[in-house]
Amino acid sequence: MGAIEDIYADIDTDVPEEEFREAIDEKVEQMDGLVDEETAAQLLAHELADNEVDTIADIEPAMDEVKFLAKVRSVGELRTFDRDDGEGRVINVEAADETGSVRLAFWDKQAEAISSGELDEGVVLRVMGRPKEGYNGLEVSVTKAEPDDSVDIDVALGGDSIDALRLGQSDVALRGLVLGTDSVRTFDRDDGSEGRVSNLTLGDESGRIRVTLWDEQADRANELDPGTAVEVVDGYVKERDGDLELHVGDRGAVDEIDEAVDYEPETTAIEHVAIDETVDIAGVVRSTDPKRTFDRDDGSEGQVRNVRLQDDTGDIRVALWGEKADLDVAPGDEILTADVEIQDGWQDDLEASAGWQSTVVVLEDADTGVGDGPVGATEQTATAASDDTAVSDGGDAGLDAFAGDETPTTSEATSEADGDTVEFTGTVVQTGEPVILDDGTETMSVETDATVRLGEEITARGMYDGEVLNAEDIL
Repeated sequence: MGAIEDIYADIDTDVPEEEFREAIDEKVEQMDGLVDEETAAQLLAHELADNEVDTIADIEPAMDEVKFLAKVRSVGELRTFDRDDGEGRVINVEAADETGSVRLAFWDKQAEAISSGELDEGVVLRVMGRPKEGYNGLEVSVTKAEPDDSVDIDVALGGDSIDALRLGQSDVALRGLVLGTDSVRTFDRDDGSEGRVSNLTLGDESGRIRVTLWDEQADRANELDPGTAVEVVDGYVKERDGDLELHVGDRGAVDEIDEAVDYEPETTAIEHVAIDETVDIAGVVRSTDPKRTFDRDDGSEGQVRNVRLQDDTGDIRVALWGEKADLDVAPGDEILTADVEIQDGWQDDLEASAGWQSTVVVLEDADTGVGDGPVGATEQTATAASDDTAVSDGGDAGLDAFAGDETPTTSEATSEADGDTVEFTGTVVQTGEPVILDDGTETMSVETDATVRLGEEITARGMYDGEVLNAEDIL
Protein backbone atom coordinates (compact mmCIF):
# COMPACT_ATOMS: atom_id res chain seq x y z
CA MET A 1 0.00 0.00 0.00
CA GLY A 2 1.01 3.60 -0.52
CA ALA A 3 1.47 6.23 2.18
CA ILE A 4 -2.10 7.59 1.79
CA GLU A 5 -3.57 4.11 2.09
CA ASP A 6 -1.48 3.40 5.21
CA ILE A 7 -2.60 6.61 6.89
CA TYR A 8 -6.25 5.93 6.08
CA ALA A 9 -5.99 2.33 7.32
CA ASP A 10 -4.77 3.58 10.71
CA ILE A 11 -7.74 5.94 11.15
CA ASP A 12 -10.66 4.72 13.26
CA THR A 13 -13.32 6.54 11.24
CA ASP A 14 -16.52 5.94 9.30
CA VAL A 15 -15.52 8.44 6.60
CA PRO A 16 -15.28 6.61 3.23
CA GLU A 17 -11.80 6.52 1.68
CA GLU A 18 -13.07 8.37 -1.40
CA GLU A 19 -14.21 11.30 0.76
CA PHE A 20 -10.91 11.18 2.64
CA ARG A 21 -8.96 11.56 -0.64
CA GLU A 22 -11.23 14.42 -1.75
CA ALA A 23 -10.53 16.13 1.57
CA ILE A 24 -6.79 15.71 0.98
CA ASP A 25 -7.03 17.56 -2.34
CA GLU A 26 -9.07 20.34 -0.65
CA LYS A 27 -6.51 20.62 2.14
CA VAL A 28 -3.58 20.91 -0.32
CA GLU A 29 -5.45 23.58 -2.28
CA GLN A 30 -6.44 25.39 0.91
CA MET A 31 -2.80 25.62 1.99
CA ASP A 32 -1.64 26.88 -1.46
CA GLY A 33 0.61 23.89 -2.06
CA LEU A 34 2.63 24.39 1.13
CA VAL A 35 2.00 20.77 2.05
CA ASP A 36 2.09 17.64 -0.04
CA GLU A 37 -0.64 15.00 -0.14
CA GLU A 38 0.96 12.83 2.55
CA THR A 39 1.28 15.74 4.98
CA ALA A 40 -2.29 16.80 4.22
CA ALA A 41 -3.42 13.22 4.89
CA GLN A 42 -1.67 13.25 8.28
CA LEU A 43 -3.30 16.57 9.19
CA LEU A 44 -6.72 15.23 8.25
CA ALA A 45 -6.13 12.04 10.22
CA HIS A 46 -5.33 14.15 13.29
CA GLU A 47 -8.48 16.25 12.83
CA LEU A 48 -10.63 13.14 12.45
CA ALA A 49 -9.19 11.64 15.62
CA ASP A 50 -10.03 14.82 17.57
CA ASN A 51 -13.54 15.23 16.17
CA GLU A 52 -14.92 11.70 16.12
CA VAL A 53 -16.96 10.88 19.22
CA ASP A 54 -18.36 7.51 20.16
CA THR A 55 -21.69 8.69 21.59
CA ILE A 56 -23.74 11.83 22.16
CA ALA A 57 -22.73 11.69 25.82
CA ASP A 58 -19.12 12.31 24.70
CA ILE A 59 -19.96 15.63 23.03
CA GLU A 60 -18.77 18.71 24.89
CA PRO A 61 -19.67 22.33 24.03
CA ALA A 62 -15.95 23.28 23.99
CA MET A 63 -15.21 21.00 21.02
CA ASP A 64 -14.55 22.77 17.72
CA GLU A 65 -16.31 20.18 15.57
CA VAL A 66 -17.77 16.73 16.14
CA LYS A 67 -18.87 13.75 14.08
CA PHE A 68 -21.34 11.21 15.42
CA LEU A 69 -24.34 9.01 14.67
CA ALA A 70 -27.84 9.76 15.94
CA LYS A 71 -31.46 8.78 15.23
CA VAL A 72 -34.02 11.47 14.42
CA ARG A 73 -36.76 11.46 17.06
CA SER A 74 -38.72 14.53 16.05
CA VAL A 75 -38.56 17.31 13.46
CA GLY A 76 -39.50 20.84 14.41
CA GLU A 77 -41.15 23.60 12.42
CA LEU A 78 -39.34 25.92 10.01
CA ARG A 79 -38.66 29.28 11.64
CA THR A 80 -37.51 32.47 9.94
CA PHE A 81 -35.58 35.42 11.35
CA ASP A 82 -33.99 38.62 10.11
CA ARG A 83 -30.25 39.08 9.79
CA ASP A 84 -27.96 41.63 8.13
CA ASP A 85 -27.79 39.78 4.79
CA GLY A 86 -31.49 38.98 4.59
CA GLU A 87 -33.88 36.40 5.98
CA GLY A 88 -32.50 33.36 7.78
CA ARG A 89 -34.19 29.99 8.23
CA VAL A 90 -33.68 27.27 10.79
CA ILE A 91 -35.23 23.95 11.79
CA ASN A 92 -34.43 22.16 15.04
CA VAL A 93 -34.31 18.38 15.00
CA GLU A 94 -34.26 16.25 18.15
CA ALA A 95 -31.87 13.33 17.71
CA ALA A 96 -30.64 10.69 20.13
CA ASP A 97 -28.62 7.57 20.69
CA GLU A 98 -28.58 5.12 23.59
CA THR A 99 -26.64 7.58 25.78
CA GLY A 100 -28.63 10.79 25.41
CA SER A 101 -30.19 13.32 23.07
CA VAL A 102 -29.10 16.49 21.31
CA ARG A 103 -30.74 19.30 19.39
CA LEU A 104 -29.52 19.58 15.79
CA ALA A 105 -29.87 23.01 14.18
CA PHE A 106 -30.18 22.95 10.37
CA TRP A 107 -29.83 26.29 8.61
CA ASP A 108 -31.10 27.93 5.42
CA LYS A 109 -30.98 25.50 2.43
CA GLN A 110 -30.74 22.49 4.71
CA ALA A 111 -33.71 23.78 6.71
CA GLU A 112 -35.75 24.32 3.54
CA ALA A 113 -35.00 20.78 2.36
CA ILE A 114 -36.12 19.35 5.69
CA SER A 115 -39.29 21.45 5.74
CA SER A 116 -40.22 20.01 2.33
CA GLY A 117 -40.26 16.52 3.85
CA GLU A 118 -36.77 15.23 3.11
CA LEU A 119 -36.14 14.08 6.70
CA ASP A 120 -38.35 11.66 8.61
CA GLU A 121 -38.44 10.41 12.17
CA GLY A 122 -36.46 7.22 12.66
CA VAL A 123 -33.72 8.06 10.16
CA VAL A 124 -30.17 7.50 11.41
CA LEU A 125 -27.92 10.41 10.48
CA ARG A 126 -24.17 10.67 10.24
CA VAL A 127 -23.72 14.21 11.55
CA MET A 128 -20.85 16.68 11.38
CA GLY A 129 -21.24 20.00 13.15
CA ARG A 130 -20.18 22.51 15.78
CA PRO A 131 -21.41 21.93 19.34
CA LYS A 132 -22.36 24.67 21.77
CA GLU A 133 -24.30 25.19 24.98
CA GLY A 134 -27.65 26.42 23.73
CA TYR A 135 -30.49 28.09 25.59
CA ASN A 136 -32.10 24.72 26.23
CA GLY A 137 -28.95 22.62 26.63
CA LEU A 138 -26.49 20.98 24.25
CA GLU A 139 -26.96 21.94 20.62
CA VAL A 140 -25.05 21.09 17.43
CA SER A 141 -25.08 23.46 14.48
CA VAL A 142 -25.01 21.06 11.54
CA THR A 143 -22.58 21.59 8.69
CA LYS A 144 -23.22 18.21 7.07
CA ALA A 145 -25.64 15.34 7.70
CA GLU A 146 -26.26 12.20 5.68
CA PRO A 147 -28.58 9.22 6.25
CA ASP A 148 -26.88 5.92 7.10
CA ASP A 149 -29.14 2.92 6.48
CA SER A 150 -26.49 0.45 7.62
CA VAL A 151 -26.71 1.44 11.30
CA ASP A 152 -29.53 0.86 13.78
CA ILE A 153 -29.86 2.88 17.00
CA ASP A 154 -32.26 1.54 19.63
CA VAL A 155 -34.12 4.74 20.56
CA ALA A 156 -37.90 5.08 20.84
CA LEU A 157 -39.67 7.59 18.61
CA GLY A 158 -42.55 9.94 19.34
CA GLY A 159 -43.30 11.27 22.80
CA ASP A 160 -40.95 10.89 25.73
CA SER A 161 -41.48 9.02 28.96
CA ILE A 162 -40.29 10.41 32.28
CA ASP A 163 -37.75 7.66 32.90
CA ALA A 164 -36.21 8.23 29.45
CA LEU A 165 -35.49 11.95 29.94
CA ARG A 166 -31.82 12.92 29.90
CA LEU A 167 -29.94 16.01 31.07
CA GLY A 168 -29.67 18.58 28.28
CA GLN A 169 -32.54 17.10 26.26
CA SER A 170 -34.70 19.64 24.46
CA ASP A 171 -37.83 19.62 22.29
CA VAL A 172 -39.35 17.27 24.85
CA ALA A 173 -42.91 16.08 24.18
CA LEU A 174 -44.23 14.41 27.33
CA ARG A 175 -47.70 13.27 28.38
CA GLY A 176 -48.44 12.97 32.08
CA LEU A 177 -50.94 13.27 34.88
CA VAL A 178 -50.92 16.42 37.01
CA LEU A 179 -50.24 15.31 40.58
CA GLY A 180 -49.73 18.66 42.25
CA THR A 181 -49.34 22.38 41.55
CA ASP A 182 -48.16 25.44 43.43
CA SER A 183 -48.66 29.17 43.24
CA VAL A 184 -46.92 31.64 40.93
CA ARG A 185 -43.87 33.39 42.36
CA THR A 186 -42.15 36.55 41.10
CA PHE A 187 -38.49 37.53 41.12
CA ASP A 188 -36.26 40.35 39.85
CA ARG A 189 -33.89 39.70 36.96
CA ASP A 190 -30.49 41.32 36.57
CA ASP A 191 -31.87 43.62 33.85
CA GLY A 192 -34.51 44.97 36.23
CA SER A 193 -37.43 43.11 34.70
CA GLU A 194 -39.76 40.92 36.73
CA GLY A 195 -39.77 37.19 36.15
CA ARG A 196 -42.50 34.72 37.04
CA VAL A 197 -42.17 31.03 37.86
CA SER A 198 -44.33 28.20 39.15
CA ASN A 199 -44.13 24.43 39.43
CA LEU A 200 -46.25 21.38 38.96
CA THR A 201 -45.58 17.68 39.34
CA LEU A 202 -46.33 15.19 36.56
CA GLY A 203 -46.49 11.41 36.68
CA ASP A 204 -46.73 8.74 34.00
CA GLU A 205 -46.42 4.97 33.95
CA SER A 206 -42.63 5.25 34.23
CA GLY A 207 -42.18 7.76 37.05
CA ARG A 208 -42.64 11.32 38.27
CA ILE A 209 -40.96 14.65 37.53
CA ARG A 210 -41.10 18.24 38.69
CA VAL A 211 -41.97 20.76 35.95
CA THR A 212 -40.86 24.40 36.15
CA LEU A 213 -42.98 26.91 34.24
CA TRP A 214 -41.47 30.29 33.34
CA ASP A 215 -43.07 33.70 32.75
CA GLU A 216 -46.12 33.41 30.46
CA GLN A 217 -46.37 29.68 31.15
CA ALA A 218 -46.34 30.16 34.93
CA ASP A 219 -50.13 30.70 35.13
CA ARG A 220 -50.74 27.15 33.90
CA ALA A 221 -50.05 25.91 37.44
CA ASN A 222 -53.14 27.81 38.61
CA GLU A 223 -55.26 26.71 35.66
CA LEU A 224 -54.70 22.95 35.89
CA ASP A 225 -56.38 20.75 38.46
CA PRO A 226 -54.67 17.70 39.94
CA GLY A 227 -55.77 14.61 38.04
CA THR A 228 -55.74 16.40 34.66
CA ALA A 229 -53.97 14.66 31.77
CA VAL A 230 -51.65 17.06 29.93
CA GLU A 231 -48.97 17.14 27.27
CA VAL A 232 -45.81 19.20 27.65
CA VAL A 233 -44.64 20.57 24.30
CA ASP A 234 -41.10 21.78 23.60
CA GLY A 235 -39.79 21.30 27.12
CA TYR A 236 -36.13 21.03 28.06
CA VAL A 237 -34.38 19.10 30.80
CA LYS A 238 -32.17 20.64 33.46
CA GLU A 239 -30.78 19.49 36.79
CA ARG A 240 -31.54 20.80 40.29
CA ASP A 241 -30.05 19.42 43.48
CA GLY A 242 -29.08 16.23 41.68
CA ASP A 243 -32.56 15.59 40.21
CA LEU A 244 -33.79 16.15 36.68
CA GLU A 245 -36.46 18.80 36.10
CA LEU A 246 -38.49 19.56 33.01
CA HIS A 247 -38.63 23.28 32.14
CA VAL A 248 -41.16 25.04 29.93
CA GLY A 249 -40.40 28.50 28.55
CA ASP A 250 -42.01 30.90 26.11
CA ARG A 251 -41.55 28.47 23.20
CA GLY A 252 -43.22 25.61 25.05
CA ALA A 253 -46.69 24.82 26.31
CA VAL A 254 -48.64 22.60 28.69
CA ASP A 255 -51.88 21.51 26.99
CA GLU A 256 -54.76 19.48 28.37
CA ILE A 257 -55.43 16.24 26.49
CA ASP A 258 -58.53 14.08 26.38
CA GLU A 259 -57.02 10.68 27.05
CA ALA A 260 -56.08 8.46 29.96
CA VAL A 261 -52.60 8.60 31.49
CA ASP A 262 -51.52 5.85 33.87
CA TYR A 263 -49.53 6.75 36.95
CA GLU A 264 -48.20 3.87 39.04
CA PRO A 265 -45.60 5.05 41.55
CA GLU A 266 -43.27 2.61 43.23
CA THR A 267 -43.77 2.94 46.97
CA THR A 268 -41.83 1.75 50.00
CA ALA A 269 -43.51 -0.20 52.78
CA ILE A 270 -43.67 1.84 55.98
CA GLU A 271 -41.88 -0.87 57.95
CA HIS A 272 -38.92 -0.64 55.54
CA VAL A 273 -38.26 3.12 55.68
CA ALA A 274 -35.03 4.27 57.32
CA ILE A 275 -33.82 7.56 58.77
CA ASP A 276 -32.43 10.14 56.33
CA GLU A 277 -34.02 8.39 53.35
CA THR A 278 -36.25 10.20 50.87
CA VAL A 279 -39.05 7.84 49.86
CA ASP A 280 -42.58 7.49 48.51
CA ILE A 281 -45.07 5.98 50.93
CA ALA A 282 -48.78 5.35 50.53
CA GLY A 283 -51.56 4.21 52.81
CA VAL A 284 -54.77 5.05 54.62
CA VAL A 285 -55.02 8.09 56.89
CA ARG A 286 -55.62 6.75 60.40
CA SER A 287 -55.83 10.08 62.25
CA THR A 288 -55.26 13.80 61.72
CA ASP A 289 -54.17 16.62 64.04
CA PRO A 290 -55.30 20.24 63.90
CA LYS A 291 -53.24 22.63 61.81
CA ARG A 292 -50.74 24.74 63.79
CA THR A 293 -49.28 28.08 62.76
CA PHE A 294 -46.00 29.66 63.82
CA ASP A 295 -43.89 32.75 63.16
CA ARG A 296 -40.61 32.58 61.29
CA ASP A 297 -37.56 34.74 61.96
CA ASP A 298 -38.38 36.86 58.90
CA GLY A 299 -41.84 37.68 60.31
CA SER A 300 -43.74 35.44 57.93
CA GLU A 301 -46.21 32.85 59.16
CA GLY A 302 -45.74 29.14 58.60
CA GLN A 303 -48.06 26.23 59.18
CA VAL A 304 -47.89 22.48 59.74
CA ARG A 305 -50.33 19.64 60.22
CA ASN A 306 -49.60 16.07 61.29
CA VAL A 307 -51.42 13.01 59.99
CA ARG A 308 -50.81 9.35 60.76
CA LEU A 309 -50.55 7.13 57.70
CA GLN A 310 -50.96 3.36 57.82
CA ASP A 311 -50.33 0.52 55.37
CA ASP A 312 -50.37 -3.24 55.87
CA THR A 313 -46.89 -3.17 57.43
CA GLY A 314 -47.15 -0.36 59.97
CA ASP A 315 -47.92 3.30 60.49
CA ILE A 316 -45.98 6.57 60.57
CA ARG A 317 -46.62 10.21 61.38
CA VAL A 318 -46.37 12.53 58.38
CA ALA A 319 -45.82 16.28 58.85
CA LEU A 320 -47.52 18.34 56.13
CA TRP A 321 -45.84 21.74 55.76
CA GLY A 322 -46.94 24.99 54.16
CA GLU A 323 -49.81 24.73 51.69
CA LYS A 324 -49.92 20.98 52.27
CA ALA A 325 -51.30 21.63 55.75
CA ASP A 326 -54.48 22.94 54.03
CA LEU A 327 -54.96 19.71 52.09
CA ASP A 328 -58.41 18.24 52.72
CA VAL A 329 -57.56 14.83 54.15
CA ALA A 330 -59.51 12.89 56.75
CA PRO A 331 -59.35 9.48 58.40
CA GLY A 332 -60.08 6.79 55.83
CA ASP A 333 -58.61 8.69 52.86
CA GLU A 334 -55.98 6.89 50.80
CA ILE A 335 -53.01 9.12 50.03
CA LEU A 336 -49.61 8.99 48.38
CA THR A 337 -46.82 11.07 49.93
CA ALA A 338 -43.96 11.34 47.46
CA ASP A 339 -40.39 12.50 48.12
CA VAL A 340 -40.86 12.69 51.88
CA GLU A 341 -37.82 12.77 54.17
CA ILE A 342 -37.65 10.25 56.99
CA GLN A 343 -36.57 11.81 60.28
CA ASP A 344 -36.03 10.76 63.89
CA GLY A 345 -39.30 11.41 65.68
CA TRP A 346 -40.80 11.17 69.13
CA GLN A 347 -39.95 8.20 71.40
CA ASP A 348 -37.52 6.80 68.83
CA ASP A 349 -40.28 6.52 66.23
CA LEU A 350 -39.55 7.61 62.69
CA GLU A 351 -41.62 10.30 61.04
CA ALA A 352 -41.95 11.59 57.50
CA SER A 353 -41.63 15.25 56.56
CA ALA A 354 -43.53 16.47 53.48
CA GLY A 355 -41.78 19.75 52.73
CA TRP A 356 -41.50 21.97 49.66
CA GLN A 357 -39.95 19.23 47.53
CA SER A 358 -42.68 16.70 48.34
CA THR A 359 -45.98 15.91 46.65
CA VAL A 360 -49.09 14.72 48.49
CA VAL A 361 -51.84 13.11 46.43
CA VAL A 362 -55.24 11.97 47.62
CA LEU A 363 -56.09 8.85 45.66
CA GLU A 364 -59.64 7.98 44.71
CA ASP A 365 -60.55 4.34 44.09
CA ALA A 366 -56.88 3.41 44.19
CA ASP A 367 -55.41 0.12 45.36
CA THR A 368 -53.08 1.33 48.07
CA GLY A 369 -50.18 -1.04 47.70
CA VAL A 370 -47.80 -2.37 50.27
CA GLY A 371 -44.06 -2.92 49.96
CA ASP A 372 -42.43 -2.13 46.65
CA GLY A 373 -45.53 -2.59 44.53
CA PRO A 374 -47.36 0.16 42.62
CA VAL A 375 -50.12 2.21 44.11
CA GLY A 376 -51.98 1.81 40.86
CA ALA A 377 -53.55 5.25 40.57
CA THR A 378 -54.66 4.66 37.00
CA GLU A 379 -56.88 7.46 35.65
CA GLN A 380 -56.95 8.75 39.19
CA THR A 381 -58.68 11.91 40.29
CA ALA A 382 -56.18 13.56 42.59
CA THR A 383 -56.24 16.38 45.07
CA ALA A 384 -52.65 17.36 45.67
CA ALA A 385 -50.39 20.03 47.05
CA SER A 386 -46.85 20.78 45.94
CA ASP A 387 -45.78 23.66 48.16
CA ASP A 388 -42.69 25.43 46.89
CA THR A 389 -42.28 27.63 49.95
CA ALA A 390 -39.17 26.19 51.49
CA VAL A 391 -39.53 25.67 55.21
CA SER A 392 -36.05 24.34 55.62
CA ASP A 393 -33.02 23.01 53.82
CA GLY A 394 -33.12 19.73 55.67
CA GLY A 395 -32.25 18.88 59.25
CA ASP A 396 -35.10 18.49 61.68
CA ALA A 397 -37.87 17.85 59.16
CA GLY A 398 -38.06 21.48 58.16
CA LEU A 399 -38.63 22.70 61.70
CA ASP A 400 -35.52 24.81 61.98
CA ALA A 401 -37.43 27.61 60.27
CA PHE A 402 -39.50 28.30 63.40
CA ALA A 403 -38.90 31.79 64.67
CA GLY A 404 -38.72 30.74 68.30
CA ASP A 405 -39.36 34.29 69.42
CA GLU A 406 -43.07 34.07 70.22
CA THR A 407 -43.46 34.97 73.91
CA PRO A 408 -46.07 32.81 75.66
CA THR A 409 -48.70 34.90 77.41
CA THR A 410 -51.63 32.68 78.36
CA SER A 411 -50.16 29.52 79.83
CA GLU A 412 -50.50 29.09 83.57
CA ALA A 413 -46.90 27.89 83.60
CA THR A 414 -45.65 31.17 82.15
CA SER A 415 -47.88 33.57 84.05
CA GLU A 416 -45.39 33.76 86.87
CA ALA A 417 -43.38 36.94 87.18
CA ASP A 418 -40.16 37.16 85.21
CA GLY A 419 -37.25 35.61 87.04
CA ASP A 420 -39.37 32.97 88.80
CA THR A 421 -38.94 29.24 88.30
CA VAL A 422 -41.56 27.97 85.87
CA GLU A 423 -42.43 24.77 84.06
CA PHE A 424 -43.61 24.38 80.47
CA THR A 425 -44.76 21.07 78.99
CA GLY A 426 -44.95 20.65 75.24
CA THR A 427 -43.84 18.77 72.15
CA VAL A 428 -40.40 19.45 70.67
CA VAL A 429 -41.03 21.11 67.31
CA GLN A 430 -37.48 22.38 66.86
CA THR A 431 -34.18 21.07 68.14
CA GLY A 432 -31.02 23.14 68.36
CA GLU A 433 -30.57 26.59 69.86
CA PRO A 434 -33.12 27.37 71.10
CA VAL A 435 -35.33 24.31 71.47
CA ILE A 436 -38.95 25.15 70.65
CA LEU A 437 -41.80 23.49 72.55
CA ASP A 438 -45.45 23.58 71.47
CA ASP A 439 -48.30 22.71 73.86
CA GLY A 440 -51.04 23.05 71.23
CA THR A 441 -51.89 26.67 72.01
CA GLU A 442 -48.54 28.44 72.21
CA THR A 443 -44.81 27.90 71.89
CA MET A 444 -41.89 28.37 74.25
CA SER A 445 -38.21 29.01 73.49
CA VAL A 446 -36.00 26.91 75.75
CA GLU A 447 -32.25 27.16 76.28
CA THR A 448 -30.86 23.78 77.31
CA ASP A 449 -27.80 21.58 76.88
CA ALA A 450 -29.94 18.45 77.13
CA THR A 451 -30.40 16.23 74.08
CA VAL A 452 -34.02 16.23 72.93
CA ARG A 453 -35.68 14.59 69.96
CA LEU A 454 -38.08 16.02 67.45
CA GLY A 455 -41.66 15.13 68.44
CA GLU A 456 -40.75 14.22 72.03
CA GLU A 457 -43.04 15.56 74.77
CA ILE A 458 -40.99 17.07 77.60
CA THR A 459 -41.29 19.41 80.56
CA ALA A 460 -38.75 22.21 80.85
CA ARG A 461 -38.20 23.69 84.31
CA GLY A 462 -36.12 26.80 84.94
CA MET A 463 -35.93 30.59 85.02
CA TYR A 464 -38.05 32.56 82.53
CA ASP A 465 -36.76 36.00 81.51
CA GLY A 466 -39.72 37.07 79.37
CA GLU A 467 -38.33 35.66 76.15
CA VAL A 468 -36.52 32.39 76.88
CA LEU A 469 -36.89 29.73 79.50
CA ASN A 470 -33.36 28.86 80.73
CA ALA A 471 -33.99 25.23 81.65
CA GLU A 472 -32.26 23.75 84.69
CA ASP A 473 -34.11 20.46 84.30
CA ILE A 474 -35.65 18.61 81.36
CA LEU A 475 -38.22 16.05 82.51
